[in-house]
Amino acid sequence: MSERWKYQIKTGGIWGLFMTVFNVLFDIKEIPFSEQVATPNFYIRAAAYITVGIFVLGYFTWKAKVKQQAAK
Repeated sequence: MSERWKYQIKTGGIWGLFMTVFNVLFDIKEIPFSEQVATPNFYIRAAAYITVGIFVLGYFTWKAKVKQQAAK
């Protein structure tokens, strides 16, 4: 696997997990944790955050990293 994909998976995956946890904690007063995790909507949103994190956020942060390294 190329360095780019390793970087994108690491950064995007961490961002996706963070956003999933943040959304659970944001709604915890209204909907208990066990009810949030029991719905398919939770898993769809988590997969969407992770996917967007890897492919979009990971791509743009990789490009910025390469551009910064080239400037040195």
